[in-house]
Amino acid sequence: MFLQKFIDYISLEKNYSSHTILAYENDLKNFSVFFLNEHNVSSIEKVEYYMIRSWVISLIEEGKSNRSINRKLSTLRSFYKFLMKTSTIEVSPMSEHKPLKIDKKIHIPFSEEEIFSVLKGDFFSSDYKGVLEKTLIYILYFTGARRNEIIQMDFNSVDLKQNMLKVLGKRNKERLIPIHSILKDQLKIYLSIRSNLKESSKINTFFCSKNGKKITPGFVYKTVNMYFNIVSSKSKKSPHMLRHSFATHMLDQGADLNAVKGLLGHSSVAATQNYTHTSMQKIKSIYSKTHPRGSKNN
Repeated sequence: MFLQKFIDYISLEKNYSSHTILAYENDLKNFSVFFLNEHNVSSIEKVEYYMIRSWVISLIEEGKSNRSINRKLSTLRSFYKFLMKTSTIEVSPMSEHKPLKIDKKIHIPFSEEEIFSVLKGDFFSSDYKGVLEKTLIYILYFTGARRNEIIQMDFNSVDLKQNMLKVLGKRNKERLIPIHSILKDQLKIYLSIRSNLKESSKINTFFCSKNGKKITPGFVYKTVNMYFNIVSSKSKKSPHMLRHSFATHMLDQGADLNAVKGLLGHSSVAATQNYTHTSMQKIKSIYSKTHPRGSKNN
């Protein structure tokens, strides 16, 4: 009962994405099975912290990464905050918990050459699917928007007259992103071919499949991964890496940090500052110009 109320809460009131809701639901169901089997506790609101610790140990033994475990524990923290909010419990069993330590991974963004090797390459088919895939890569790179923000866009989100795009970010915060002239041309191509789809009128989302259905996060991920596998040897090739590349390239070209923060929809400058340390091209350039022997040895 409490689980379903929580799911309704994050779905209807918090307006979390379907992907996040599914992840929360799976985490809570798996935890419920664990404490019922291992501790014979029938109700999740009666769980104590030592039971949560034993779950953490079991996840470690299963080979789950600290990052993955922390995400699951974040679900529990949100759930028990909800139970406190609804006066179901007085103290959260997560109040004692400290996140597991995580080694910070540094992912190098795509270079500008890699980006435009895909965008200008002869990789995309001329049919609807090819145009859709190409447009998705264009919009992810030229706006820096999150994958789910792009998926959720409707026709009212795109204003080609004012050259502005509206997305709904985390915590239901709307933000406006300028539409670059290069992106605008690609969006026009997409809209032209989309208008020929017989099923396109049945769905209001801006992007849809050939059958008129809403595109999925998996489809967007596979699209980015497939095309960047052709031109890049980097280990991580995901929609988020296009967002990462957008921010890094903007900052490399001298964009104001607060302006990039606004475009990305970050709540703090600290999150945006992560992108100021990741451009190897910029680091090499600075090294070559400033190291006493750099210019002679490069």
